[in-house]
Amino acid sequence: MKTDFLTSKLRPLRKTGLDIQVPRHHEIIEGDKFSWIDLQNPDRKDVEELAQKYHFNSLNIEDCMTKFELPKLDTYEDHIFLMLHFPPLDTAKKGMSKFRQLSVFMGNDYLVTIHQGDLKPLVDMINVCRENTDPQRRQRLMGRSASFLLHEIIDILVDDILHTVRKILGNLDDIEDIVFDDTRSAARQISFLRREITTLRRIVHSLKRIVLETGKNVQRFSRTEEDLTLYFDDVIDHVDKVIETLDESKETMEIYKDTDFMLSTEKANKILAVLTIIFTLSIPASIVSAFYGMNVTLPGGIQTGNWTQFGEYTTLIIIFLVSVIPTLIMILYFRKLGWLRN
Repeated sequence: MKTDFLTSKLRPLRKTGLDIQVPRHHEIIEGDKFSWIDLQNPDRKDVEELAQKYHFNSLNIEDCMTKFELPKLDTYEDHIFLMLHFPPLDTAKKGMSKFRQLSVFMGNDYLVTIHQGDLKPLVDMINVCRENTDPQRRQRLMGRSASFLLHEIIDILVDDILHTVRKILGNLDDIEDIVFDDTRSAARQISFLRREITTLRRIVHSLKRIVLETGKNVQRFSRTEEDLTLYFDDVIDHVDKVIETLDESKETMEIYKDTDFMLSTEKANKILAVLTIIFTLSIPASIVSAFYGMNVTLPGGIQTGNWTQFGEYTTLIIIFLVSVIPTLIMILYFRKLGWLRN
């Protein structure tokens, strides 16, 4: 088992001063009944030009240019505006924020997506539609309506969250092994994974609310008789599965945290108990040596002459017995009380 499993499986969520440079792209993909306009890492001029063309609200434009805006859904007579958050999906990048933002404007004959190019499934979808590498998939995405394309975008990003959740489940299995391994500490890994789970739970709960509201408002922009509510309900089912899995993972993580704390405390108590017993058993010898180190007359001391009943080491033997006998008595008494049992 590798000890660095967190760096290989979990996304780094710590904020740093690093700024990931993302290429700037402006794509216009024409479908059968609508246009898909994608702005990757845009500047204000790009967004304002679209705002003038489609009469977007200026407040929504400010939201698009703000990196840390709250998820939201604004509805207007001729279009809707979505602000969605997704977890960072690229595990190779460092210095990433705790979420990635996707802004969407949708009307009867257009869909505008604004992002920083860090949502890889969305970027792959754009490449497929632009380069027509998969004609069947392109026809499925661009041959129906802007509402259906919006569903496909949200659905593929939610599916990627499911892959992230599976990685978390793999981390849970690894942490379980570490928790019950006396030679390793799991505190740091538990803290990282708890932060990961908390971040994902915050994202998906907001995502569910926005997707529910979106499913109720997109039907009027669909040019087909097809009921899109069923498609968005399917996305909600996936989000619910993510939430359920994260809730179970959170409970499991709390159990591992408590277990690791209990085992660590038990290990520390055992060490303290051994040290306490050693110190206690050394008390008789310390007392005897302290007395004979004083400048007073004691049997066997240099002031009273040497004892020779057992040879030249008689004094040493007597002092040793005086020190050991109380220690043996204490050991027998501790065993009787059960303090020295395994």
